[in-house]
This record gives sequence, C-alpha cells and structure tokens, in this order.
Amino acid sequence: MESPTHTPYDGSAKPFSIGLKPLDPEGWIEIDRHYRAQLEEKDRLIAERPGDVFAARADTNAAQREVLDKVVDHLIRGHARIFPGRDEWDFLGGRLPRFQLHGSDEPPLQIAARFVQEDLVLMRRMDDGWRLAAASLCFPSSWTLAEKFDRPLEQIHKPVPGFGPDTRMATVIHRIFDNLQPSQPVLRYNWALATDDQLYHPASEVQKTGGTPADVPRFGSIAAAFIRVERQTLTRLPVSGGILFTIRIHVDPVTAIKAHPESITLAAGFADQLAALDQAQLTYKRLVADRDTLVADLRAIAAGQN
Repeated sequence: MESPTHTPYDGSAKPFSIGLKPLDPEGWIEIDRHYRAQLEEKDRLIAERPGDVFAARADTNAAQREVLDKVVDHLIRGHARIFPGRDEWDFLGGRLPRFQLHGSDEPPLQIAARFVQEDLVLMRRMDDGWRLAAASLCFPSSWTLAEKFDRPLEQIHKPVPGFGPDTRMATVIHRIFDNLQPSQPVLRYNWALATDDQLYHPASEVQKTGGTPADVPRFGSIAAAFIRVERQTLTRLPVSGGILFTIRIHVDPVTAIKAHPESITLAAGFADQLAALDQAQLTYKRLVADRDTLVADLRAIAAGQN
C-alpha cells in the first residue's frame, strides 16, 4: 500500500481556515499514475450525467476558451516535467484531436477538464461579487454543482461554519479574489473522510448540515474510512479577468498512514485535528457519530498499537 501524497490533516493546515500559499506556476497541474483511469471516469460521468457535472452561463464562452488554451499550453510546454511517464503523454496525445480544441460544439471548459485530473471551476466578478459562472465538476466532495451554480461566494460557502454571509472569512475571501494577480497563483488543501474511494461523491446542503440519520455515513472503525484530500488552486485569468479554481482529488484509505515514513507523527496530528473540531464543524464533515472512534484508532497507530 502506497503512503498518501498530501497530508494536510497532520496539523500543517488548520481546518476551516483559508490557508493559501503561493504556487509555482510550473507546478499548477498534477499528473500521476491514476491519470488514464481518472480521465476515463470523467468521460463516463460526462456521458451518463451531463447535467450533474457541467454547467455554464451563456456569456462565459470566451473565458472558457481562455481556460482551454491555458490548460493545453501548460500540458504541451511542460509535458516532460508534468507527466511521470511516456504512457500518460501518449494517452493525452491521442485525446487532443478527438476533442477538436476549436470548432467543437462541446463547451471549451469541459474539453479542458477532459485533459486533466483536476475539476475546473470558473469564477466571475459581477456587481454582487464573485459568482460561480461555469464548472466541470466530476469529482465533488460532498456538494452539488446544481446548488452552487451562478451563486455568489457567500451563498456558496453558507453551509461552511464561519464562512457564510456577513462573516469575517467571507470578507477576507472577497479581498483575496479581488487582489489575486495572474503572475501569482495560490494553493490550499482541504480534507474530508468518506466511507468509500469513489471519486464522484456529491451531497446536498441539507445532508451537509444535518439531514437525516440515513444521510450520514458511518465508519465504525478506521479500517472503513478513506481520506479525501482536495488540492485546490486559484489562478487569475489575464484576458477575461476571471479566476480559475482547480480541485484535484486524492483518495487514500486511512490505514495507508501506516505506510508513511512519518506515520507516528502523521497519525498523532490527524487525531489532534479531529479531536479539536467543534459541533458545527463535525456536523459539516459528517463525523458527529464516529469522531471519537476514529481519534482512538489514530492514537493507537501513533502509539504503535495498530
């Protein structure tokens, strides 16, 4: 079992904080051994649930094309660095003509998303603030595009404890979006726990804020839990002025922590983060019933007992 690639739950990133860091533009896109499988899963979802995984305002076509050109240029210019092996590059090379980068009826943002493991979300500045104007969202972590599309940031973040309308965090996020420069993209990480390793993992706002007992996943023990890490980036588009939000999902069984070279420190930090969540945060992460069990199991790993 491979160890996790990203571990923001070790204490290095505080939950329910913004935690943005400068991102080297050369490291914008991540590609790994799951490249082919995840792109094929995107193809399947786009074919079977098109209305669930894509939405766009009619006036975003030019900005979508800007995203498509940026993604393709990044992949072609940096393929020797981006792709871990020849197979991934050959797979992309076979897809490029298939999706006719220009002259296709398919939305440009959706074409761009077919080439990368990241989901792509286009934010636009409007009179009432930043809105979600277009998105290809095949791998949501407990949210749905239908409930967020064309809504302002405050409403998008309304279910998140401390981030809704009229909060300090909402003001800070608006300021960050307004001041983001094309030359300096930024990066943050988020994490959640799930009962399976499925990439398509939607949930409604009702489910996220309590729902019914049937809506809440139960882990029972750490052996049934999977960590979903979101590697999120924000990039200002120089022509349209929009902001491209990318979300790359990494899924690992929690037990993969044991294979990490810093497993003891990692398990202890994860246990501390879970133990520190308040009731509203636990409800949002859907961990009210199982938090104590998961903390005990992680502390056992940290103590070398599991």
